[in-house]
Amino acid sequence: MKITAAVVRAKGQPFRIEEVELDAPREHEILVRIVAAGMCHTDLVARDQLYPVPFPLVCGHEGAGIVEQVGTAVTKVRPGDPVVLTYLSCGTCFNCLRGHPMYCYRLFDLNFGGKRADGSLTMRQNGAGVHGAFFGQSSFATHALASERNVVRVRSDVPLELLGPLGCGVQTGAGSVMNGLRPEAGSSIAIFGAGAVGLSAVLAARAVGCTPIIAVDPKPERLALARELGATHTINPNEVDPVAEIRRLTDGGALYSLEMAGIPQVLRQAVDCLVPTGVCGLVGAAPVGVEASLDMTNLLLGRTVRGLVEGESIPDIFIPRLIELYLEGRFPFDRLIRPYPFAEINAAAADSEQGRTIKPVLRL
Repeated sequence: MKITAAVVRAKGQPFRIEEVELDAPREHEILVRIVAAGMCHTDLVARDQLYPVPFPLVCGHEGAGIVEQVGTAVTKVRPGDPVVLTYLSCGTCFNCLRGHPMYCYRLFDLNFGGKRADGSLTMRQNGAGVHGAFFGQSSFATHALASERNVVRVRSDVPLELLGPLGCGVQTGAGSVMNGLRPEAGSSIAIFGAGAVGLSAVLAARAVGCTPIIAVDPKPERLALARELGATHTINPNEVDPVAEIRRLTDGGALYSLEMAGIPQVLRQAVDCLVPTGVCGLVGAAPVGVEASLDMTNLLLGRTVRGLVEGESIPDIFIPRLIELYLEGRFPFDRLIRPYPFAEINAAAADSEQGRTIKPVLRL
């Protein structure tokens, strides 16, 4: 079928709205009409080829829409169901089988390879292949092909225009707190980076009863929003030493910290600000090959550093829970969202990169 998609032709080039041909769904695939798609930092990382992705490529991995058609082997959803699209996993490797699909052995291949698991393409244009299947969806398009493993059925009484970011950025931030670190009520937490993922973590930290909740970011407007969303303290690292200030605010160090920026120096701060036995979660995505330096004695004294992918979320469980928290008024993630028409995708990308918008959502 002919669809409209945002195609990236080469490294660093803008998104181009073009007509492409999308395959009909195979027996295990699901055709979704995209209503809206969140724009994530990872889409821009792929556009700029900071991860090894192929071109031409259709990005987009926070899709929300309506199921239009299902393959003959699909039982999870049916046409007309509202769904959120999320990351893809193989379902057969050791980590998937033991309930850790976010650490799937084929995570990079399935989500960044631009192809189906069997290596075939889902899109073409004038007879030439176009790489779709980004995160098993490529939702910067009017329609996307997904699978039962990365489609989450959601309730129909919440606007789909809001829900796309739950598929990656919001679930990553919230899940890093709720599923990854699992802080006890009253625990101190420092969150380095107050973009969409960091502010989602602030919302989650408030929901689970952390205190103090300390947000660190160089942008004053983001710090102001962090305070509105639940941060008890904010720190601008351009004005004060964040490590010293966190130690002062927590009487010696935070119990938990999250690094959301993907910057080696910030990771060092997120570890150094911890109390002995404290835990730092690394969430920020750095370009492949970037290394960080840590003080080995600090680690020896009981501190832990661990990576956290997709908020360690089982999407079929966690995304509906976040929606329930939102409806209860305890997780107002809609405060992060600014809608854009699909045709303004490059303006949305620029606003995101310049910090003018926390979470752009493209309306199809």
